[in-house]
Amino acid sequence: MSDVPQLYLMTPAGAQASALAPMLTEVMDRFQVACLRIRGGTEEDELGRLADLTREIAHARDVAVVIDDHVRLAQRHGLDGVHLSDGARGVRAARKELGDDAIIGAFCGSSRHEGITAGEAGADYVSFGPVGDSVLGRGEPAPLDLFQWWSEMIEVPVVAEGAITRELITALSPACDFIAIGPEIWAGDDPTEALSALWG
Repeated sequence: MSDVPQLYLMTPAGAQASALAPMLTEVMDRFQVACLRIRGGTEEDELGRLADLTREIAHARDVAVVIDDHVRLAQRHGLDGVHLSDGARGVRAARKELGDDAIIGAFCGSSRHEGITAGEAGADYVSFGPVGDSVLGRGEPAPLDLFQWWSEMIEVPVVAEGAITRELITALSPACDFIAIGPEIWAGDDPTEALSALWG
């Protein structure tokens, strides 16, 4: 693992495809993104439109696309995989459904045990978070030493997410493969500038 984590970009929750397209295109033209994750929060028809649009934008730039929890939508819209928000529980079923080549990630909160279980079940990456102060997190924030331990002991790539700040990026960089950024940049008028200030 290098000391420079890769950027893992998340769409805004509940995004409308038509509004997101120009902003997403600009961000992905300016920054090297390793993976794009479609967040839920909208009805299935709109998620389908979002899936098609983000796939076109991302695949044109050789970036993989995963979607939160919707195995069926991932299949139907030619996405690269799923991000499971409930830890290790759905990993084996998603792998069986999507096949060996799909990307399957698992969000494991701050639980080392859940992360290990997800890795053993065949997850391609594990994400822990929130790493910063967030009202959205379930339970305790994921501490820096969890990432340090994971990067030393476990080969499955690890993603840090949730309330990311520039200071946290600096602290987490030696212990993370990917840093997930999304809500941190979409709230303002200019996501590209917001990401520039955060990511540098």
